[in-house]
Amino acid sequence: MGLYAKHIFPRLMDRFMRGQEFQRLREDLLTSADGDVLEIGLGTGLNLACYPQRVLRLRAVDPAPLLPARVAKRSAAVSFPVEITHLSAERLPYEDGSFDCVVSTWTLCTIPDSVQALREVRRVLKPTGRFLFLEHGRSDDAATAAWQDRLNPIQNVLGCGCNLNRRIDQLISKAGLHILQLDRFVMEGVPRIGGELYRGIATPNRIGVSAPPETDGR
Repeated sequence: MGLYAKHIFPRLMDRFMRGQEFQRLREDLLTSADGDVLEIGLGTGLNLACYPQRVLRLRAVDPAPLLPARVAKRSAAVSFPVEITHLSAERLPYEDGSFDCVVSTWTLCTIPDSVQALREVRRVLKPTGRFLFLEHGRSDDAATAAWQDRLNPIQNVLGCGCNLNRRIDQLISKAGLHILQLDRFVMEGVPRIGGELYRGIATPNRIGVSAPPETDGR
């Protein structure tokens, strides 16, 4: 990792993504998390404070130790044990059916082989487990999507591997996960090219838990 990727970008990302609307969206997603949870793409640990007390243990994977002192402080502030492993999600070191929930927030945009990572998510989920996701991705608006394609090479460099134009729902389905709920909306206060969000729940099997009531999509 270079100076920018190791020191500058993580601080910029942490400052931007701990904004009030980001945290509200995290809390809305994670309110149903419980039991043994795996988070792929821990980043700087901004999800940690949003997990409910029903979480018994959190294990997390991330290829790079981003702002480790900040992550350690956030990990120490929660009521459940946190175990962090530094590796990519394409090959998870866990047994089949290990987790009640797997969580991914603003992560699938950066994983080189996101479909393989999602296949691993499916493998490590319990048969009745849930994949909770909140991701930005390709717009359904043709003009916005065209700009996402144009700017993606620049974003890929500035965002340390982030892609603007991935169809998150298609990636999840291609990996064999079954989407129970999908909300598509544009995040307030973020340019549309990066604010097109995919939020939802998927399961490893067609018969899974019931989807919660639909929200207003804000």
